[in-house]
Amino acid sequence: MNDQSFDTKNAVPYGKFENPNITAKGEDRASVPLMKATTLWFNTGTLCNIECLNCYIESSPKNDALVYITTAEVEEYLDQIEERKWATTEIAFTGGEPFMNPDMIDMMRVSLERGYEVLVLTNAMLPMMRKTVKAGLLELQAQYGDKITMRISLDHFKAELHDEERGKGSYAVTIKGMQWLRDNGFTMAVAGRTLWGDSDEDSRAGYKALFEEHNFEIDAYSPGMTVLFPEMDETVEVPEITTACWGILNKSPRDIMCASSRMVVKRKGADKPAVLACTLLPYSPEFELGETLEEAEGAVKLNHKHCAKFCVLGGASCSA
Repeated sequence: MNDQSFDTKNAVPYGKFENPNITAKGEDRASVPLMKATTLWFNTGTLCNIECLNCYIESSPKNDALVYITTAEVEEYLDQIEERKWATTEIAFTGGEPFMNPDMIDMMRVSLERGYEVLVLTNAMLPMMRKTVKAGLLELQAQYGDKITMRISLDHFKAELHDEERGKGSYAVTIKGMQWLRDNGFTMAVAGRTLWGDSDEDSRAGYKALFEEHNFEIDAYSPGMTVLFPEMDETVEVPEITTACWGILNKSPRDIMCASSRMVVKRKGADKPAVLACTLLPYSPEFELGETLEEAEGAVKLNHKHCAKFCVLGGASCSA
């Protein structure tokens, strides 16, 4: 019974990542308390202008499993931040492609007006380059420029590998969008991927050369400005994280993403948005914490492969 434990009351065996409280070996599963909620994420909707081969959220031009969130709904959660006295400094938007959402500029604006920094994850392609969107971004940049960071999805520094994931010609379109952001003074970061097996050193050297070629003021060696995400393959075997792992790995729950952030989504057909423990698990019901920030203040059990590989062992963070 290497990978099974038992519910002693009902004599039911548990496999890996099945019981929220204990591992398959019968050890106490690790959990992460919400220590300081510095970032509140909003998923703007799963619709995207492209369909990537390995999109963890399955975004595409047809996937509306998570529907467009609205400015009014964002404002309701901003009110809750103040009511709950959260230590939030950053409002972050992800998708799908955020600029597909018709409220995107307004959602940025209401967040900035309240003094928050704003992080937007975008592919910098045609949705961002529409005339009305560019006009809105320029207006926000003129008033709140130092508060806005645009994190661009640039999967690899080589065009052929980026296009392998996102479609032929997508690299060139993204670079064009980044050049527009550069020319208009926006702070940029980049999200890359480790899909192709490059070492961290080689990846960062490659991005550094790219940034220098285009005069992009992005630090290739800063993990917060050039974020290299490990692949999230649920078929890969990973260990479960127990309470003993913190000492063994010399890590603290404070370092894990769900110690400092939550994400708001709106599911298709739902009357109201819901708050999730993690940006990476939008379709896992056990990580849905309720409709309000108050309900979302509890500890999160690390009961998923992504918790182990992506956050604890991979050391990933989605925040800036």
